[in-house]
Amino acid sequence: MDGLLRCTRYAFGPNRLHYCGPDANREVLAYIEAGVSDPGLSALLQKFQTLYPYLCLIARANNIRDPFDDQVVEAYWLGNRLLENVNRYQFYRHLEDDLQLKKKVTPAQLDDITAPLAKNAVPHHSYHVFSVWKRTGHNDVPHTIESLDACRISWGTVTAVAGPKISVLRRPILTIGNQLTLGEPQPITVWRSLDCREDIDDVRLGQIITMHWGVPCEVITLEQKKNLKKYTLQHLVNIVGQM
Repeated sequence: MDGLLRCTRYAFGPNRLHYCGPDANREVLAYIEAGVSDPGLSALLQKFQTLYPYLCLIARANNIRDPFDDQVVEAYWLGNRLLENVNRYQFYRHLEDDLQLKKKVTPAQLDDITAPLAKNAVPHHSYHVFSVWKRTGHNDVPHTIESLDACRISWGTVTAVAGPKISVLRRPILTIGNQLTLGEPQPITVWRSLDCREDIDDVRLGQIITMHWGVPCEVITLEQKKNLKKYTLQHLVNIVGQM
């Protein structure tokens, strides 16, 4: 799977709910089902006003010309070594200028959002979910625990496959006091499209899959799971009191 298609699979979940990106969900789904990428798909993904600037930031910091390079896409959604090459100043300018958060939140809220940068935050999807406590797509409303849990990229082990249904053991987000944490694995069911050609439709028992807004995205390796877990836990911050 190339970077464009991988990115499309992760972007599909919120796009189908009209949370992020252009009103072109049928086109996005058609690309996923066909398993092909072209300049038209790139143009669609560039209209995601939060996603694309993050990819550009990671690519720029690593001297990679294409923001949809597969390693850049993996860095944002799952996490890899490219994240460590984005310095604190670049990250701050990205939040303030590229995402224009200075115009969307109060100065005090911006201080809260950028505070994790002093604690080694990196431009991983989980940082944005947990630290930018207001959704910055089409719904400019505060997150709930449930929407945080759906919005972050989660992972789980496949326990059963029955046609379009995949049963998975997945760790949910919980609150303990005023702190977010990951709970013990719980069984959930996610649905896939049997029309797609990619590896999620060849999923087998014991494999690890990722999920975004209830949509299965891809099968990942143990190393990719390790990275996703690392950055997810790194960015679980105390935001409960702000919601």
